[in-house]
Amino acid sequence: MTARLHCFGESGNCYKAALTLELSGYPWEPVWLDFFHGGARSPEFLALNEMGEAPVFVEDGTLLTQSCVIQLHVAERTGRFLPPPELRPEMLRWMFWDGQKGSGQQGALRFLMNFLPADRRLPAAETWLANRVGAALGTLERHLAGRDWMVGEAPSLADLACCGYLFYPEPFAFDRKALPAIDAWLDRIAALPGWKHPYELMPGNPSDRA
Repeated sequence: MTARLHCFGESGNCYKAALTLELSGYPWEPVWLDFFHGGARSPEFLALNEMGEAPVFVEDGTLLTQSCVIQLHVAERTGRFLPPPELRPEMLRWMFWDGQKGSGQQGALRFLMNFLPADRRLPAAETWLANRVGAALGTLERHLAGRDWMVGEAPSLADLACCGYLFYPEPFAFDRKALPAIDAWLDRIAALPGWKHPYELMPGNPSDRA
């Protein structure tokens, strides 16, 4: 059975899982989640994931949620994007960091700035989150200065996790050209065989709702 990933193109967390599947050569197909019209709150979806969050991975009786869990499953099945055993804790450290300080903040800020109606925008919250996002991007920039990849000498799940929101065109206090180490790192990721932009890899695009 081909794995099915319940996802939508606007989600960087979905992108982390989808990109790992695609670059690993894992047979999979996307199942579009109509997130912006309440799809994640439907009884059918909540039966898959009580948290009401995407992505959700389904294959041969295996059901997984949370992007990093899906990434680890794919890597362990394929042997791709895993560093040497002695570096695995460092890979996990950055994946967990991304969930809290990277994607966890970038996704919220991008949503507030781009997907909420104007009358529901929260300028104070945006300013607070923008400062948090900027500080975290500074951490990432310093870590990548002088190195090609997040951990070790080859791309790993840490790279595919930490880049999750950074390929999107919508503004969220991220100026790629002002962060040269991140900029070059994203170019290296985009040069990996099989790489696709999130809006090419998954169904769902802001233009669909324009």
